[in-house]
Amino acid sequence: MAVPARTCGASRPGPARTAFPWHGRGPRPGPGAGRPVARPPRPLSLLLPPLLLLPLLAAPGASAYSFPQQHTMQHWARRLEQEIDGVMRIFGGVQQLREVYKDNRNLFEVQENEPQKLVEKVAGDIESLLDRKVQALKRLADAAENFQKAHRWQDNIKEEDIIYYDAKADAELDDPESEDVEKGSKASILRLDFIEDSNFKNKVNYSYTAVQIPTDIYKGSTVILNELNWTEALENVFIENRRQDPTLLWQVFGSATGVTRYYPATPWRAPKKIDLYDVRRRPWYIQGASSPKDMVIIVDVSGSVSGLTLKLMKTSVCEMLDTLSDDDYVNVASFNEKAQPVSCFTHLVQANVRNKKVFKEAVQGMVAKGTTGYKAGFEYAFDQLQNSNITRANCNKMIMMFTDGGEDRVQDVFEKYNWPNRTVRVFTFSVGQHNYDVTPLQWMACANKGYYFEIPSIGAIRINTQEYLDVLGRPMVLAGKEAKQVQWTNVYEDALGLGLVVTGTLPVFNLTQDGPGEKKNQLILGVMGIDVALNDIKRLTPNYTLGANGYVFAIDLNGYVLLHPNLKPQTTNFREPVTLDFLDAELEDENKEEIRRSMIDGNKGHKQIRTLVKSLDERYIDEVMRNYTWVPIRSTNYSLGLVLPPYSTFYLQANLSDQILQVKYFEFLLPSSFESEGHVFIAPREYCKDLNASDNNTEFLKNFIELMEKVTPDSKQCNNFLLHNLILDTGITQQLVERVWRDQDLNTYSLLAVFAATDGGITRVFPNKAAEDWTENPEPFNASFYRRSLDNHGYVFKPPHQDALLRPLELENDTVGILVSTAVELSLGGRTLRPAVVGVKLDLEAWAEKFKVLASNRTHQDQPQKQCGPSSHCEMDCDVNNEDLLCVLIDDGGFLVLSNQNHQWDQVGRFFSEVDANLMLALYNNSFYTRKESYDYQAACAPQPPGNLGAAPRGIFVPTIADFLNLAWWTSAAAWSLFQQLLYGLIYHSWFQAEPAEAEGNPEVRESSCVMKQTQYYFGSVNASYNAIIDCGNCSRLFHAQRLTNTNLLFVVAEKPLCSQCEAGRLLQKETHCILPAPPPAPPPAPRPLLAAASLTPHPCPADGPEQCELVQRPRYRRGPHICFDYNATEDTSDCGRGASFPPSLGVLVSLQLLLLLGLPPRPQPQVHAHASRRL
Repeated sequence: MAVPARTCGASRPGPARTAFPWHGRGPRPGPGAGRPVARPPRPLSLLLPPLLLLPLLAAPGASAYSFPQQHTMQHWARRLEQEIDGVMRIFGGVQQLREVYKDNRNLFEVQENEPQKLVEKVAGDIESLLDRKVQALKRLADAAENFQKAHRWQDNIKEEDIIYYDAKADAELDDPESEDVEKGSKASILRLDFIEDSNFKNKVNYSYTAVQIPTDIYKGSTVILNELNWTEALENVFIENRRQDPTLLWQVFGSATGVTRYYPATPWRAPKKIDLYDVRRRPWYIQGASSPKDMVIIVDVSGSVSGLTLKLMKTSVCEMLDTLSDDDYVNVASFNEKAQPVSCFTHLVQANVRNKKVFKEAVQGMVAKGTTGYKAGFEYAFDQLQNSNITRANCNKMIMMFTDGGEDRVQDVFEKYNWPNRTVRVFTFSVGQHNYDVTPLQWMACANKGYYFEIPSIGAIRINTQEYLDVLGRPMVLAGKEAKQVQWTNVYEDALGLGLVVTGTLPVFNLTQDGPGEKKNQLILGVMGIDVALNDIKRLTPNYTLGANGYVFAIDLNGYVLLHPNLKPQTTNFREPVTLDFLDAELEDENKEEIRRSMIDGNKGHKQIRTLVKSLDERYIDEVMRNYTWVPIRSTNYSLGLVLPPYSTFYLQANLSDQILQVKYFEFLLPSSFESEGHVFIAPREYCKDLNASDNNTEFLKNFIELMEKVTPDSKQCNNFLLHNLILDTGITQQLVERVWRDQDLNTYSLLAVFAATDGGITRVFPNKAAEDWTENPEPFNASFYRRSLDNHGYVFKPPHQDALLRPLELENDTVGILVSTAVELSLGGRTLRPAVVGVKLDLEAWAEKFKVLASNRTHQDQPQKQCGPSSHCEMDCDVNNEDLLCVLIDDGGFLVLSNQNHQWDQVGRFFSEVDANLMLALYNNSFYTRKESYDYQAACAPQPPGNLGAAPRGIFVPTIADFLNLAWWTSAAAWSLFQQLLYGLIYHSWFQAEPAEAEGNPEVRESSCVMKQTQYYFGSVNASYNAIIDCGNCSRLFHAQRLTNTNLLFVVAEKPLCSQCEAGRLLQKETHCILPAPPPAPPPAPRPLLAAASLTPHPCPADGPEQCELVQRPRYRRGPHICFDYNATEDTSDCGRGASFPPSLGVLVSLQLLLLLGLPPRPQPQVHAHASRRL
């Protein structure tokens, strides 16, 4: 039978256009199981059962060659399967390694992982660790309250009376251009010596504390000096705490005045740009200083609010949002005659990083117009707070109103919604320089248990958008001991370089009274905190007994992970916690949602589930079985989980009591044995305390050997389990060399190398020269081939990784190889485990030639080709007809492994859609592949280049020439406020536009956090062998696809494309950038087709990954802290803010300008409400 010659524009015979019923071969015409909701249209391909395909192939009068029959291609597939299996049986040595383990049965024991006991023990160890920190916290908080109570306030205190170590002084004194250090204060600042401490990853001094004071706070003010005076006594308590618990890390007291005193002393990590660190804005301080909040922010956008005042409001709202944590809920609305939300959020939403980003971007779009309508704004806010059909904090309720002033007190609104119980606090903010009467704003705050603030200029924004926390702290202080409960924070980045930490917090209260019989003080003094590094918690978890795919994880009440192997933020922002949800750390499914809910509720549980896991290199998806076991960690808000594959229920523990055998096996680690026994890579584990780590495995092995010459494997300073298993596996893999590899000729089967990797940390590569091209991770638990082999039955092919944007492989003989690996499964006394993986490395070019022969009508390469003519028809094969027939092997991730096309050899390892988009799309549409999309919330992206801003900063009011010539303008509030803004801009490098990460982060950081959309493919439900037609207008292609048994390969035979019209859609497997790091975003550029992952037509990625406005409509389950202090009957609300708006005089303006221009330290503007309340 022959196939007619094809030409562009010519159609195939009629039968090819006919739809046939499904006969059980191939996929059903409808969507496959597990199919994504949005997918390309299906009519591009038509499935044909083999018998119905015959008329199509039998057209007369055509070429002597025909498309191969299905049974022929199945025969080729069997030949490929047999060849692969034969090579692996001979060289892989699976059976021989099993025999080695059985022959050495007396050298190891089989131990069992009992999930429930394991997870309970680890939870208990973590509880004990944290409890020691809790005791230290309580000693500190009690001491602080007593010290402050005994302290006598000094009105005339001077800077020279206070001696302390200013953490920022060294950097300021060393900077010849610094103008921040006052000459008169140098005498009171200590200069210390420091020693390097690996626990702190820093230089420290254990004899002193250090003090950090925010840049915008005057160090010489009376309030600050008194604070420094009484907190000095904490130094001895810090030192005593460390004596009792040497494992303590940073001990910190964050004062409500902004002063931070921490121990041990270390120089402050000052960024290149202005240091905006303020302890009161740190996640741990916010969480410890008040109970959870439901907040509605309303912004006056009437016509009187324009220019600089509106800009101040926008900045103030953004700063206010930064005072909220993940335990809080918020919404933001603007109002004039009517009120409306500024964003797509129509109700209160969790104040997490992504939601706050949406708000901050939306706020920038507010435009001033219309007239002021306080009633509309407050009614909207009260309605938001009364909505009980949504998830919210259900604790402190508050309304924050930003306005330039007005006459209406909207008393009727308060009477309707808030009186007489006054359950909602109202905070009012008078923004900008103006002459409006502020009495109505003061009255609103005072009548509703709130506070009135003034924000006349940029410098007042930060301090006045966080002072409300003092008011919220009143019920906590009045509750006394009941409120003295330690809380543990989310994960966040330590500002002093410890890395990821959690912090235990305890509020510190003011216990003073103004006189006998006076009311109890209701001020919070600050928050005490003690850091615990995540690495210290990880050390309490079992590492290597759980196997490569077992792990421990922990989550908090928000469902955010505290521990998880996938918690790896690429960049961190000091102002934001690291919030990775458990369902984002793994691939989400219903079973995991149930597990997460149970853990948040503090329950115990166990469940075996079938789930999807992403490979370590994020290229593959595997469907696996996992056992989840979880328990709560008592006395904390955390819950601990353990994940074990069924094959990791048991593990090997070496028992090398024979020292002669230890020495014998150890000799196989020496480089002198590599030439005969193969090269050995050892996993860079912490075998002994004195072992020097190195990223170079050769150097690490050298360090290890040198140490082992000084100590024995049974030394107390070493991990005996790790050392014994390492030495045992060294001997076992050497016996594999002796029994199998050494006597085989690898070249006969075109192999570059054979290898074995073990749980004990050994990777042996034979022959020794093959180690030069070995690029796999020396830690088997971190090697993708190792972990995937354990999770998959049969032989796992791994082509070299290629990125579409990189140049093709440079093919040279004996350099480019394809890894083929399989797990070694042992059954010992009815206990099954997989302690090792073995495999081979195929020579790419040689196996490509072998592939062509195996998928042909010849039995070997030298066999002559069959002659075909007009009277003798032949079927095409992958060797003779490689100009017309495309034959490929594709792995389960959709990556090209082998091809009969020589020009495609350098594309091995690429996603097949980059090689043949038309064919890959057909395979996907016919359910050979399933797509999985997910989002990486920990990605890092290059910063966006700044746009052309013109001569003036964007959004800043620019006066006209007429303004400059008008004396009245110079004496106006607008000129003074603009002058302040320009001065701050010079100092702060554009206050309004500076990114927090730039201001406070590591100056070396070149990237910012973003969300990346990931797309992976994996085998679908189709296991059958069948033929199909790719129909594309007037051009069609026949193809055959079949899975190779006991492998992760798909064998595909197809006609080569002749028409460009068939190059339609393209599926890509790659990350797509979803979040632009710099708000507010410009209109998104037209997307490039190459970035359209698994889509027929290019489409832009959503601005925040999955559409944030849709996600908040179905929030994930969470629970807030179990304590809430939002009301106390004895609270004194009379201190509710006082202030007066006054026009600046010309004399005051000139004096202040001269002071600023002369470089004298600017003292903070008088804030009567703040400083008076801090007079202790």
